[in-house]
Amino acid sequence: MAEHNFQYGVDHLTSSIALQIAKGQTNGILSEQSKEIVKRSTSYVEEITNSERTVYGINTGFGPLCTTKISAADTKELQYNILKSHSVGVGNPIDEQIAKLMLILKVHSLAKGFSGIQLSTLERIVWHINNNAIPVVPEKGSVGASGDLAPLAHLFLPLIGLGEVYYQGKRMETAELFATTGLTSIELGPKEGLALINGTQFIAAHAVTVVDELHNCLQHADIIGAMMIESLLGSAKPFRDELHNIRPFKGNIHVAQNVKSLLKGSKILDSHLNCSRVQDPYSLRCIPQVHGTSRNAWLHLKELVEIELNSVTDNPIVLSAEDTISGGNFHGQPLALPLDYATLAAAELGNISDRRIYLSLEGKIEDLPTLLMNNTGINSGFMLPQYTSAALVSENKSLCFPASADSVPTSLGQEDHVSMGSISGRKALQVIRNLEHILAIELLCAAQAFDFRRPLKSGATLEACHAFVRTRIDHAEQDRIFADDIQKAHGIIQERALTNIFAPLQSEAPSPFKNLFEVY
Repeated sequence: MAEHNFQYGVDHLTSSIALQIAKGQTNGILSEQSKEIVKRSTSYVEEITNSERTVYGINTGFGPLCTTKISAADTKELQYNILKSHSVGVGNPIDEQIAKLMLILKVHSLAKGFSGIQLSTLERIVWHINNNAIPVVPEKGSVGASGDLAPLAHLFLPLIGLGEVYYQGKRMETAELFATTGLTSIELGPKEGLALINGTQFIAAHAVTVVDELHNCLQHADIIGAMMIESLLGSAKPFRDELHNIRPFKGNIHVAQNVKSLLKGSKILDSHLNCSRVQDPYSLRCIPQVHGTSRNAWLHLKELVEIELNSVTDNPIVLSAEDTISGGNFHGQPLALPLDYATLAAAELGNISDRRIYLSLEGKIEDLPTLLMNNTGINSGFMLPQYTSAALVSENKSLCFPASADSVPTSLGQEDHVSMGSISGRKALQVIRNLEHILAIELLCAAQAFDFRRPLKSGATLEACHAFVRTRIDHAEQDRIFADDIQKAHGIIQERALTNIFAPLQSEAPSPFKNLFEVY
């Protein structure tokens, strides 16, 4: 575990820090300050419970049962029932890291002291985080409005000895976890069941993952796009400052600067400065406008996610023993819309990437053979990888309908407008993971086309990127199982190898918005 400690409920959480905690690079703790805040909030709930006041979620039923008074004797049983009754998720389990992020985000929100959670409950959740005992959470079942009720209920079943967890490389019943570790069920206090399942942590954990994975795709799209510009003898003029300063979108300027940096020192560019071509196709010429717009969508999401990570999305909010608010901070709309926007941004990166792939195969560019292979006829060359990119692009288009455009009433009409943000988050990741494969295919074609520019050299960074690709994937002289090559290229993108090569150059000649477009 890293030496640095992040104080839940006190320090400012970002997507980057949340991921560092999830990966064990930063230690999340309940500091003495955090503990005092939590204890104060718990005392408020205890005072309400011992009074004659009726407060939603503390001594009443939930949702449409909000007018049903619950006796003090039944209040604790109610907390267990809510976890069991709301565990209605279906489908495959979500990624373990996303489930771990849900735990991290929930602890941070509860530790802010507006939820009446017991310190012992938070300490048990932190134990799960620190010991990688990650609950099994089904992917479907949340409508993203009264909090992510179903997935959060599954997330916290292990607190009361139910459900399943991943632990030490094995999926097991919580009873087996208890037998292995010596843990026992915790005793939930008033309001705790509701505090645990109310919130947007399923949506937010997906959003954190989207911020991270889409950023990686954006970085690679610029690098691979620049490699295609070189391979297809594209012009550097569309990336000049003078052009973008008169339409100064931050993302556009950042991408143009990235591409300029990647092309710096290129002898390939010098070789066709005086060619007869007037202008390039849009998939090359408009990289700043298209990639840049996707950057802007990513930035919008990153900024909103950071607000959400440091928010309280429980209900009711306990301000004091005398002051509680039953509101709607659990509604997922603030993230549902930008997640749908990010989905479209990711799909468009794939769309323009596929156009560059197709362009590289046409055989219309000087010294570049049709289908990127000399001996075609007996060989199909790189024709079929583009079929896969076309299929993935089409699939992504079908996933672009915004989930947030829909709402189906639930809870007997009490919850009559819902965000469907959980679906927005899941769809965004589907599109991004398809995009990774599209970019992998473009990387494969760009590297192959790049070889035909020899003996000319590109700039130092693109040469280093190409050389790295060639350590994993050989130039293709004849047909082979290209699925293997696609998987290797996909591995390069997931490892972030090319962005690590590019990062030092970005530091030397950064865009004015470099820091803005980092995952902090």
